[in-house]
Amino acid sequence: QVHLVESGGGLVQTGGSLRLSCAASGRSLSGDVMAWFRQNSRNEREFVAAIMWSGGTTAYADSVKGRFTISRDEPGNMVNLQMNSLESEDTGVYFCALDTATVIWWTPSHYDHWGQGTQVTVSA
Repeated sequence: QVHLVESGGGLVQTGGSLRLSCAASGRSLSGDVMAWFRQNSRNEREFVAAIMWSGGTTAYADSVKGRFTISRDEPGNMVNLQMNSLESEDTGVYFCALDTATVIWWTPSHYDHWGQGTQVTVSA
């Protein structure tokens, strides 16, 4: 059974940085896509970034390009999200998700497994 656990959320001032991590267990990630989504105050879950485990191809939402970096730690079966130059609009609950596919989808419904989420709050 796949288990995803996020860590690294917290409170940070505008312009600051945070690093989120997601530890995956229960299956080999080869051939999978790992992604980060965030749920905003309107309860909308939006795509943030994703990485293909094999090959490392990445994708980012326009709103985070140049500020966020997604990476994988293959020995540790972990995916990380380095978030720099944080803005108040980045506030939300960040979820790690896994899709057993070879295509990066931007819609949550494609993802089969989810973590419990970690809160990120960016204050002015």
